[in-house]
Amino acid sequence: MPYGWLADLVLAAHLAFVGFVVAGGLLVLRRPTLAWVHLPCTAWAVVVEFAGIVCPLTPLEVRLRMSGGEAGYAGDFVGHYVTALLYPAGLTRGLQVALGGIVLLLNVAVYGLLLARRRRAPARVHAEAQSSAQDRGPGDRGLA
Repeated sequence: MPYGWLADLVLAAHLAFVGFVVAGGLLVLRRPTLAWVHLPCTAWAVVVEFAGIVCPLTPLEVRLRMSGGEAGYAGDFVGHYVTALLYPAGLTRGLQVALGGIVLLLNVAVYGLLLARRRRAPARVHAEAQSSAQDRGPGDRGLA
């Protein structure tokens, strides 16, 4: 069985998850319904970072690599480059908490912008309706 490929697939999924957590808020600005997926993912990532727990994808990847006879990431493109991005050398507990805080603040800012847009939209519609009613005049019912 291609355990190495499965491990690479798990690592790619892990990277995609991290990317979605970090930048997914920008997608939510375009498609607000994605918030139903993005918010739980972001909450999970923040809990993992702040609590210092290990994401279940990490031991799964390691187990798959060991099952495939791999001792480490030497010579593997995904392992060498992507793993270094997910698990940088010298990652301290303080840096881990700081990274979690950055992700949290970034997403709070994006969702704050989204909420501000939603609050402005009804006010804008109301203002446009009043403006068009004033333009028609009291006896004009809008018929041409």
